[in-house]
Amino acid sequence: MSEDWRRDRIGSALRGENPMVLRRLEAGFAVIGDVQFLPGYSVLLVDDPAVQRLSELPRARRIAFLSDMDRLGEAVERACRRLDPAFRRVNLEILGNTDPYLHAHVWPRFDWEPDDLVGRPVWLYPREHWSDERYALGPQHGDLRAAIGEELDRLAVS
Repeated sequence: MSEDWRRDRIGSALRGENPMVLRRLEAGFAVIGDVQFLPGYSVLLVDDPAVQRLSELPRARRIAFLSDMDRLGEAVERACRRLDPAFRRVNLEILGNTDPYLHAHVWPRFDWEPDDLVGRPVWLYPREHWSDERYALGPQHGDLRAAIGEELDRLAVS
């Protein structure tokens, strides 16, 4: 598969070509993160690439996006708690400093993280964590990816 989807993550999701998509949600797409130094890292992508800020969405779509963020956060929490007894919590963030489109980060946090990082923002991890191949999403994350998807499905019906 071509890597073209990386240049247009939302457009490729809308076309069904983004391999990171876990599920289509009401106002966006739940996707597994490209990097997994914190296993379960996921992102909620808004379903309109022109939307840059939460405040640009009409109130109903804004509430839907935040509800989707909550659903993805809970799915990651449930899956990570089930698969790793050292799971601590989930951090949810809407930042928008690098990618111009609205998106939310869902970061699971674990007791096995280094003492100097476990209680601090994930962005303080060394820069190479975002580019080192040993942290890249791969086949070894299949069970985790499936577990998050299953939890998203369970939360859709509850």
